[in-house]
Amino acid sequence: MKVRNDAYLKAFGENLKQLMAKSNKNAETVAALGGIETKQVYRVINGEHSATLSIVYAIAKGLEVHPKELFDFTFQE
Repeated sequence: MKVRNDAYLKAFGENLKQLMAKSNKNAETVAALGGIETKQVYRVINGEHSATLSIVYAIAKGLEVHPKELFDFTFQE
């Protein structure tokens, strides 16, 4: 189960990086606009942190996207 969870977290982080690149925003900007700490964004990007719903919402707010876009990705189990 841990391997699947790790793969999912890494894929989520990769999707977040792509959305950030698409919106031309860095982690600091996303964090500031979302009202969270920059280190929280970096932990999610690196797959070190399983984001809570409030973190997902804050990141989506910072990216100016709907939260569902953060979950629009595929990953290998």
